Amino acid sequence: MTEAAELPPAPEQARKVFGDRYADAVRYAELLAEAGVQRGLIGPREVPRLWERHLLNCAVLSEVVPEGVMVCDVGSGAGLPGIPLALVRDDLKITLLEPLLRRTNFLTEVVELLGLDHVTVVRGRAEEVMGKLPPVHVVTARAVAPLDRLATWGIPLLRPYGEMLALKGDTAEEELKSAATALSKLGAVETSILHVGEGIVDPMSTVVRVEVGESPGGVRFAAKRAKAARTGRARRRR
Repeated sequence: MTEAAELPPAPEQARKVFGDRYADAVRYAELLAEAGVQRGLIGPREVPRLWERHLLNCAVLSEVVPEGVMVCDVGSGAGLPGIPLALVRDDLKITLLEPLLRRTNFLTEVVELLGLDHVTVVRGRAEEVMGKLPPVHVVTARAVAPLDRLATWGIPLLRPYGEMLALKGDTAEEELKSAATALSKLGAVETSILHVGEGIVDPMSTVVRVEVGESPGGVRFAAKRAKAARTGRARRRR
């Protein structure tokens, strides 16, 4: 039996969550089970639980993303949570940020195939694109790194008073406590743990929300942003 054949039928909850984009969600699941496994973007053991553990688990993040905002999905990998979020929310402008070429190639193919005109794929690391990409309202991430390290990548990409939404597991509360000092230095003003997807995923998805004040990333990153902005203006004048 091949990996593709192990993909189970979409559960009924998928129709409810993805609505008019249900067929596209099914196609994305098939791509993950086929090309995603073949290219090493997702493990073959994940195929039987792609819907519950991955697509639906990520799609319900939409419950806590504000309307009409710019989103950057840091370390997007195979497109989780960015692509399920894009399928559910066409009001968002989403950037899938990923440093590895084989992953960005896959993401570009998926975005084009599914006609996700509100999604842009960017190859690079978070620390490399600061000042090159416009600051966003929301940064999303899933299973990229421990929260303190993730925050050093994601928070500097935010605009003032933006928020980082990180999908985490059972360690969310512990990670949040251990990252408190680092988050404060990065300009975080409020943190919380949210549970989303009631009636859709069981257990519900756990989201760590980190809200920032007027200096996302702290003083050091504010200086770097200002320098990048000056450099950009100088280049445009040439």
